[in-house]
Formats: sequence, structure tokens, C-alpha cells
Amino acid sequence: MTEQTWIPEDVDAERPSIARIYDFYLGGNHNLPVDREAARQVVEMAPDLPEIMRVNRAFLRRAVRHVVEAGISNFLDLGSGIPTVGNVHEIAQAYEPTARVVYVDNDQVAVAHSREILSGNDRAMAVLADLRDTASVLNDPEVNRLLLLGLGEPLAVLMSAVLHFVPDDDEAAALVATYRDAMPSGSYLVVSHASERVTTAKRVGQAADQYSRTIAPMKLRSLEEVTGLLEGFEILAPGVVHCSQWRPDPADGPVPADPLPTVCALARKP
Repeated sequence: MTEQTWIPEDVDAERPSIARIYDFYLGGNHNLPVDREAARQVVEMAPDLPEIMRVNRAFLRRAVRHVVEAGISNFLDLGSGIPTVGNVHEIAQAYEPTARVVYVDNDQVAVAHSREILSGNDRAMAVLADLRDTASVLNDPEVNRLLLLGLGEPLAVLMSAVLHFVPDDDEAAALVATYRDAMPSGSYLVVSHASERVTTAKRVGQAADQYSRTIAPMKLRSLEEVTGLLEGFEILAPGVVHCSQWRPDPADGPVPADPLPTVCALARKP
């Protein structure tokens, strides 16, 4: 597949994209030279970054599996990015074939490729929207139709590696609160977020600065700051922890003694 066959005509091929860079870190092939160059510049400052992305992806798989086992079959994946192996619909529908998934992203390439992959799957769809435009997402008729939002059925809202791209703390808190208030009782929120540790603070901070300058504004948040974003939720054990420490699965490899700087949580709305 050539680049020209999957890039929408009105996409700026000279501007790096968060979704395409994430795809590159995960070993995907839906990225452009400008994305690969931007990614390499960041990796020079934080060589662990591709592994951080993989650890985050492994957490997402475990969290989705747990939520399905808890009886949830509706998923709203905000800032979903470009589909890779082990996507939410693949995980959820492997355990519960009737599971329904809506992917939301503001990147045209991510949405176009998602729709291509989901062709023929009437229980999964992709929507072009910005997760910050909560009204647009929550009032979308197709989102409501597929996820049965109007019927009050619990769902899982996924915010995987997206909130650090909302650098203003008040805006990030308000964003989470708006989705929380729209979620029926018994729903779940899955969150992962870029953070830092003493042993990695300098290089991770430099990488975040580079991201902010060349790709998109971002902000690292501590365990305590991420916990603060989850007000109104019941945070399930083991709490807000580094992603590799969240209910580890031997299939994902050993838990490192010095975990990588990415934190996560699974929370339930009472």
C-alpha cells in the first residue's frame, strides 16, 4: 500500500500527527516521513519512548479484558489513533462477540484507516471528532445509536494516552468531569497518562518539551495529579500506578523494578 492510497487529499503531509507518530512507535506503517523524523527527534531525548508506548498498549489490553469480564459491552475510545494489532474491538469482541465500540479521533488518517478496517463490522465504527468537543461526541447520532447512550446502559470510556495533550489542568479536569456526568452509573473509565520518575525526569521532560514545540502541546502529570482528575469515580485496585504495575500479565513480560514513566487507572462511576 502506498502512502497516497490511504492519505485523505486534504491532509497536510508536511505536518506531524500525534496518531501517526504513535503508529510509528508501535511498529505500524501508517505514518509519513515527517512523522518519522519528528518521532526520531523525540526518541533521541527519551530512548525508552517506544517501549513506553508498548507498555501503555499492554495496559489497555488488560483493562479492556477486565471491563468485559465485569459485564461491560459498550466502549467509547477517545483519541483512539490509528488501529494496530490488538485494538479495542478485537479484544472486546474476542471475549464478548456482541461488544460495541466507537473510536473517536480528530486525525483524518486515523479515522479513514479505522473505517477501512471496520468495514463489515456492524458493531464498531469510527467518528471524526475532537474529544474536547464533548457535545459533538456525546450528541453524535451514530454514537448514540451504537452505544445505546439514551437507554442508560453502562459503558467504558477510554482515555488512553490522550489527557497529557490537554496541558491546562482545569480544562483536563473539566473534560473528564463532562464525560463522567454523561456516563450511566456502573460505567468505567480507563485512563493512561505520561508521567515521570526521578530517574527519568530530565530526559522525559526534554522529550515532552520537544513534543510541545514540534508536534502538540503536552504536560506530564504525577500520580497524584492524575488521581485528582478522577474525582467522582471509584478507583479500582491497585489504584493509580505505573502501567506495568497494573494487574500484570506474565504474557506481557516481567514487571520492571524501575517502571517506565507512564501511569494508569481503571475507575468506576458509582
